[in-house]
Amino acid sequence: MRVMYFGSYNQNYSRNRILIEGLRFNGVEVVEIHDRSSFLLKYLKLFFKHWPYRRRYDFLIVGFPGFTVMPLAKLIATAPIIFDAFLSLYDSNVFDRKICSPKSLRAKYYYFLDRWSCQLADLILLDTKEHIKYFVEVFRTDRQKFRRIFIGAQDEIFLPQPALPAKDNLSVLFWGWMIPLQGVEFILQAAKILEQEPIEFLLIGGGVERDKMLKLAGELGLAKVKFLPGLKQEQLPAYIAQAGICLGIFGQTSKARRVIPNKVYEALASQKAVITARTEASREVLVDGEHCLFCRPADPQDLAEKIKILKSNPDLRQRLARQGYKLYLQKFTPRNLGFEFLTILQNYAKEK
Repeated sequence: MRVMYFGSYNQNYSRNRILIEGLRFNGVEVVEIHDRSSFLLKYLKLFFKHWPYRRRYDFLIVGFPGFTVMPLAKLIATAPIIFDAFLSLYDSNVFDRKICSPKSLRAKYYYFLDRWSCQLADLILLDTKEHIKYFVEVFRTDRQKFRRIFIGAQDEIFLPQPALPAKDNLSVLFWGWMIPLQGVEFILQAAKILEQEPIEFLLIGGGVERDKMLKLAGELGLAKVKFLPGLKQEQLPAYIAQAGICLGIFGQTSKARRVIPNKVYEALASQKAVITARTEASREVLVDGEHCLFCRPADPQDLAEKIKILKSNPDLRQRLARQGYKLYLQKFTPRNLGFEFLTILQNYAKEK
């Protein structure tokens, strides 16, 4: 089978790399056609890059983010189009990041892009059943178009590290964009509750709420909380190796209930104990007390209690890390996700 990976996507973005390499692991020939030029130039370049391959591939996969190139894909594709939506622009920008009002023209534009892109696709990829449910209900898209593929992790970057000498203070690590979805304020409030414990926190990342979180940490007088700016993925494993606990997401936005962030898969792949919020999405993947510990969303007291449990029980930390890593190897490696993707493509071809 030959597929074309097409669009204005960043070829190094984790979601795209995992699926591309996963397909290649499973014997699929992947031709990459992508361009990140400005608006009109991008379309011209993509058109001419595609031209030599027309009628020479079995599926055209529009990589994330591909919303603005879906009309071109529909125009020139000579095979079924698979749209890796990954997320909703409308939900992410209007309700999660709150960069515009729900009644604004910009919000209507995001809604239009989401809905139209789904209408143009033959199949649509999303990461959880809850996310699929949202797209079906909000953008009135045929449920039969959707297929679930989890996010996974790049296991050439995120993998178990040699054990480091034990430190006096347990290190708790968060990384990611500081936006409402993440619930960083609840991490800081939990750190305040635990300020007398031998526990230190490291928060890595940028984002629209970073300055607000720095200010909150100052107001709370958190002496054992440190911030670092966003790092390249290749730099993260050194910090993950030093962590006793890795944190997921804790926000109370509607999106937080529907997604499982990259960092959770990356922590599992690194064989680390994870604490994250109990949500409809997280329960699609993880079992509380077996692969991770769940806490209530937006509840710093419960988060603090779960951190204390793991602090006082290193055997539990190690067991969660081992079981989480085992789950990752069974389901979330690029090879496994690539096989799942290939099966989706093969089944669709049989149906048609």
